[in-house]
Amino acid sequence: MTRPIVSRRSFLARTAGITAAATLAQSARADEAITLGGGPEKLITRPRATSGDQAIEPKWDERLTITVGPKDADIVGTSHKALQAAVNYVADLGGGTVKILPGEYKLRGSVWLKSNVRILGSGEDSLLIKQPSHSTKLASDSDWYDQEITLEDAQGFEVGDSICLRTKNPHNGGQEVLKRTLVARSGNRFKLDKALRQNYWQMGDSTCWSLFPLLTGEEIENLVIENICLDGNKKNNENLDGNYAGCVFLQDCHDVTIRGVTARNYNGDGLSWQICHDVLVENCHSHDHTGLGMHPGSGSQRPIMRNNTIERNNIGIFFCWGVKYGIAEGNQLDGNVTSISLGHRDTDNIVRKNVVKNSGQVAVLFRPERGPTFCAHRNLIEENTLINSGPLDAAAIDVQGGTESVTIRQNDIQETRGAEQRIGIRIGADTKDITLAENKIAGVATEILKMA
Repeated sequence: MTRPIVSRRSFLARTAGITAAATLAQSARADEAITLGGGPEKLITRPRATSGDQAIEPKWDERLTITVGPKDADIVGTSHKALQAAVNYVADLGGGTVKILPGEYKLRGSVWLKSNVRILGSGEDSLLIKQPSHSTKLASDSDWYDQEITLEDAQGFEVGDSICLRTKNPHNGGQEVLKRTLVARSGNRFKLDKALRQNYWQMGDSTCWSLFPLLTGEEIENLVIENICLDGNKKNNENLDGNYAGCVFLQDCHDVTIRGVTARNYNGDGLSWQICHDVLVENCHSHDHTGLGMHPGSGSQRPIMRNNTIERNNIGIFFCWGVKYGIAEGNQLDGNVTSISLGHRDTDNIVRKNVVKNSGQVAVLFRPERGPTFCAHRNLIEENTLINSGPLDAAAIDVQGGTESVTIRQNDIQETRGAEQRIGIRIGADTKDITLAENKIAGVATEILKMA
């Protein structure tokens, strides 16, 4: 008898608890009562702003908003410096909204986000576009404690630019990558905002690139990015993968909402967040990236990706290492090479009610990883519609490696291009406790293939 997947009811209860806590933290009007659970219930009838109290805040009729735009704005400008000035101003006063007015903002550097700040665009009319990249070699060695570099050719680099430094580790040959900002210069010598913390030697073929995420943040909380268009300009930029960049790249953050954002054309990932918890991404359009459309990154807990459109990426939704208690639901995925991918210790996630079309290789993939202890266990795949998945011999759902305790139920798998050697669901030989129930499969040569 198969082991049941993690209780859907208990999982949803946990999710509801998270949502309730977030709602509570978002405030209530002074004349509204707030009921606190967890033990004896307490009724808060007159919430007040109190020093250090982040759980209860009155819902003020007006909060701080700073506008940025090409004209008629609090801060007039269309550079990353103008946007950064607005973010810093709002953050220094405890939080608020940076309203980005219609216009084209040409970025030579990242906009570094901060806690309690809302980035609010004007829809597609607020376009942030990355400027073309260029690169050069380092002209002299810099050690890990240095805070400067010397460029072989400094043409195109300016003070205030965001950069990416690459080198080969002299001990193991692996690539080292650091992101920094140029803050001062004398000729070809540039001071960095932070020390290197890696050796960047000429013997390691060290290089400097004008590559960076458009919007980024580290170790921040209570962040909202909403109603804005981000363009990575991939045809004029070299690749920087999603462990370092994207249209949006976040590291070690929590309580994040990304809503109504168009992220397009990045030579890397669209939306990437690493070790970030309670991230909600909804009603976004992430398309035409060379990397991943959405990248809930290593160690991220409880991501929710809901009602998004994800098109023409290498991978649509990539559950990275150790992503747990996530939900991907109601998304439209079309033309991705792999549409949804789960693997390295991605456990207790729900993938449901998505419509997945025209996957180049596979619609839903459970990666084989290094062995059973590394695989994606206790996940639920339900009520998805999967249409025309992969080449002639592909499976729409492919469960590989030592994956265990997965439930696949009530999915609608359709193939309209001809049966050929196509497979509905393929179950690997080393998998265990894979539960299949009430799936509709049509148009393939083999509905379910269990490997020996």
